[in-house]
Amino acid sequence: MENRVTALGRSEASTLSTNKVIRNTYMLLSMTLAFSALTAGVSLSLGLPHPGILITLVGYFGLLFLTTKFRNSGLGVLFVFALTGFMGYTLGPILSYYLALPNGSQVVMQAMGGTAAIFLGLSAYALTTRKDFSFMGGFLMVGILVAFLAGLGAVFFEMPGLSLAVSAMFVLLMSGLILFETSNIIHGGETNYVMATVSLYVSIYNLFTSLLHLLGFASND
Repeated sequence: MENRVTALGRSEASTLSTNKVIRNTYMLLSMTLAFSALTAGVSLSLGLPHPGILITLVGYFGLLFLTTKFRNSGLGVLFVFALTGFMGYTLGPILSYYLALPNGSQVVMQAMGGTAAIFLGLSAYALTTRKDFSFMGGFLMVGILVAFLAGLGAVFFEMPGLSLAVSAMFVLLMSGLILFETSNIIHGGETNYVMATVSLYVSIYNLFTSLLHLLGFASND
């Protein structure tokens, strides 16, 4: 009887801890998305140039390293905002390009709506069904690495066809990553809300830019 009570107490504590991670993750995610939108808006309104692929990669991986290193302290939250703010800045020139298209505003709104629908739908599915998607981890890691390298090849060798294929791959991979990360939080695989926030933010960012690329190509005569 005592063992059963102890096990019940541990289960309840685990559930409370998981709920706390979920709550903190979505709270921080909403704040970082708002901050990223703000920096994107400032970058767009000022007409700032894109920093280029090399500076973007150095800035992203550098800030990601610092976020990971300090994930258990207040500095981790600070570096999350630095990371998402920087990515927002890089998004400004991209938005400027698509808004210059004849129906650019419609393309951007469609990409935003599609991103929101996919993220909310997949998150709700994972949260309500509580299915374990941990089996997707290895596949997603390999897939993202392949798509990332293919994307670099498309940029440096100027291959628009490959670039479109990479965008389509990223839509599928980021959708899978949303399911995987949400499931990971629910089942206790991810207990740090800072890292969970970064993973979900990156999924949303890449999902949005990939949809933007595909929709922009489809609507540009």
